[in-house]
Amino acid sequence: MNRIILFIMTNIAIMVVLSITLRLLGVDSLLAENGSDLNIQALVIFSGVVGFGGAFISLLISKWMAKRMTGAVVINEPKTNIEKWLMTTVQNQAKIVGIKIPEVAIFPSSQMNAFATGASKNNALVAVSQGLLDNMSQGEVEAVVGHEMSHVANGDMVTLALIQGVVNTFVVFLSRIIGHVVDRVILKNSHGHGIGYFVTVVIAQIVLSILASTIVMYFSRKREFVADTGGADLAGHQNMINALKRLGQVEPAPLPEQMAAFGINDKSGVMALFSSHPPIEARIRALEERSLRRS
Repeated sequence: MNRIILFIMTNIAIMVVLSITLRLLGVDSLLAENGSDLNIQALVIFSGVVGFGGAFISLLISKWMAKRMTGAVVINEPKTNIEKWLMTTVQNQAKIVGIKIPEVAIFPSSQMNAFATGASKNNALVAVSQGLLDNMSQGEVEAVVGHEMSHVANGDMVTLALIQGVVNTFVVFLSRIIGHVVDRVILKNSHGHGIGYFVTVVIAQIVLSILASTIVMYFSRKREFVADTGGADLAGHQNMINALKRLGQVEPAPLPEQMAAFGINDKSGVMALFSSHPPIEARIRALEERSLRRS
């Protein structure tokens, strides 16, 4: 809760400073001279509601969406030895990191992947693919589960949702400012919102959203290194390193875009700024260096 309050207050402070800055730069005066009735304070509030509203709704329904998009089946009563072992592993790790036991699920994919999601650290879902269980040793699976449990314990789902809310707010706010400038100053439209405003807002929102996504992905990549160390602490450095090496040998199982940031692996590709995960090699190197410092 403290994290949510801090982020909301920070976002409000940033938007207030931004609105004051626009006034000092004369943007509101420029718009007024060209017939704009734009209320910057009202736009700040509107942008915050839209920006954070979408992010929090996505967070609240994340478990429900994850189950339906991946076909993940929650283990209520373990039926096989591997399901019993998986449940026991999650229960033990939950006790170590100090959170309520999350729902545990297996999703039907022959490729190796896993993810965690949920509205809070005490209302989460941890899921692994069938391919992960079939192709990794128990130590490696334990490390992957530890990685996902670290995401949950660190509150990464909430953190990224809050960051997404902040950037969404800026996108909504700035795209409409740009739309007003184009409509009233450049196109000289003085009667309501013309087509120039709506077209400009749509284009600006698309461009700004693409740029803003690099900020969210930057924080996502940083959280992956932290989750790797959490997995190493829970299951052993070598198990975590071995699991990453195994993942690096195959193509990652595709996850829905909304959950990609909380998977164990994802394509980095050539557009590294838009990747939710660092390169596997960098993650392995970070763990090896940490292991050497601790020895």
